[in-house]
Amino acid sequence: MDRQSAHGGGMLGLTSTPRRQKISPLRASGPVDSLDLVVQKFGGSSIADADGIKRAARRILETRAAGHNVVVVLSAMGDTTDDLLDLAATVSASPAPRDLDFLLTTGERISIALLGMALANLNVPSQLFTGRRAGLKTDDVHGKAHIVDVDPRELRTVLARGEIPIVAGFQGTGVGSKETTTLGRGGSDITAIALAAALGAGVCEIYTDVDGVYSADPRVVPTARKVDVITSAEMLELAACGAKVLQARCVEYARRFGVLLHVRSSFTHSNGTLVVPDGGRAGLAPGGFTEHPVISAVDYENSTASIRVESVPDVPGKAAQVFAALATAGSVADMVGQSVSAVAGYKDIVLALPATEAPAACQALQAARQTIGFSTLHCDEHMGKLSLTGAGMRLDPEVTYRFFKALTDADIPINLISTSDFTLSVLTRADLLDAAVLAVRRTFGWEPATAPVTIPVPAPPAVVQIAQ
Repeated sequence: MDRQSAHGGGMLGLTSTPRRQKISPLRASGPVDSLDLVVQKFGGSSIADADGIKRAARRILETRAAGHNVVVVLSAMGDTTDDLLDLAATVSASPAPRDLDFLLTTGERISIALLGMALANLNVPSQLFTGRRAGLKTDDVHGKAHIVDVDPRELRTVLARGEIPIVAGFQGTGVGSKETTTLGRGGSDITAIALAAALGAGVCEIYTDVDGVYSADPRVVPTARKVDVITSAEMLELAACGAKVLQARCVEYARRFGVLLHVRSSFTHSNGTLVVPDGGRAGLAPGGFTEHPVISAVDYENSTASIRVESVPDVPGKAAQVFAALATAGSVADMVGQSVSAVAGYKDIVLALPATEAPAACQALQAARQTIGFSTLHCDEHMGKLSLTGAGMRLDPEVTYRFFKALTDADIPINLISTSDFTLSVLTRADLLDAAVLAVRRTFGWEPATAPVTIPVPAPPAVVQIAQ
C-alpha cells in the first residue's frame, strides 16, 4: 500500500487513536555483512496487472543473474487497497481497526502469491512471507503502526538456500497484541527500508511509475528536471514539503540506519535518483564539497489549512495548551506563527496543517477555548504551501532574497514563513500556487525569463469563523 492515508481516522468514522507504547527503536537482528544483497520494492502502479507482475519477475531475474541476492517487497496491485476500503465502507460505517487491518493486508498477499507464480515460470525458486513471517514487529496501533524491531533470521535462511523471499509490504505484527497491523501511508516502502537495514543490504531499490525524484512534479511542470543524487536529509525536507515519490517517514528510516535508496522506474532500465545517507553525496556527485548552495527543487502542497487562534492571553503556557488541544485530535502543525494581537496583553497564533485534519483540530481547539482563553477561531481549508529545497541555503542570503523577491513581484501574499537548513517554505492561497511556482522557478533559471506569470482573480476565501 503506497497511496492510502492511515485509515485509523476519518474515512470510515474511526476517530480515536490508542496511546503508543514506549518500545525500543528498530534494530538489526543479525550481522550487517550482506552488501551484495539488493532489496527491491515494487509499488502498486508497477504491478497493477498481470503484465506488471511478469515485468517485475523479469527485473528480479536480471538482478539475480547479475550476482546479487534479492529480497522483494510488494504493495497491493493498482487500486486494490482503495477498493477494499470502499468495500468495507459499504458494510460498516465504522469498522473495528483490527478488522480493517486484517482486510487490507489481503491486497499485498495477493501480489506476493502472483509474483511467486511468475518467478516459478522462470524457474526461480521463491518463498512467500507475510509481515509476521518476515519478522516485522510493530507497536499495537492499528492503521498506522510503527516498526519497533525486525527479526530477519528466517529471511536469511531462505536466502542461504538460494531462494528469493517475497515479502508482503505494509504489514507487521503487534508486539503486545500479536495481531496483524498495518503501517499506514508509504507502508510498503517502510517495510523494504526496514528489511534493508536489518539485513545490511547494499541498496534498497524503490520501483515506481516515474524515473526518479524531480525538481517539481513532471506531470504538472513539463520542464522539471530529474535529480540524479540527493542526500537523505534533503529528501526528508522535500518529502515533508509535499513531494509524492517518497514519504518523509520512509526517508527518515533510511537516514537513521544509513540505507542507500535508488528510486527508479519499473518500466525502463535507466538510472533513477540515488538518495544517499548524509555525508555520502560528495563522493557520488561532481562538486560535492562545494559550499555554494545547491537548489534541488521547488515543490508545493495544495491541500493545507490555516487556523488562526486570536486573542490568546500573552502569558506562559498558553501555546502549550493550544498544542495540547491539537494533540487530542492527533494533529501536527508543520508551520507555526505568533504575532501581537490588536488587544494589549494578547497574542494571535497561526497554524498550518493538512486540510484533512483541520475539522478535527478546530473542534478540539473549540472544546478547549475556555481553558486557553482565546476569543475567536478562524479556519481556512483552501491554503497551500510552497517550498524551496536545497543544501547550504542558509550560507547565502542571496537565495532567500531572490525567493521572496520572486513572490513579491508576482503579488503572492504570504501568511506564514518557516525555514530550516534545507528548506524555505511559505503559506499562501492555494489558487495562487501555480503562479508562485512559476515565479520561483523562473527566478532560479528553471523556466525561460519570458514565461508569463498569470495571477488568478482573487476568490473569496472559504473561512469558517467561530466566535465566542
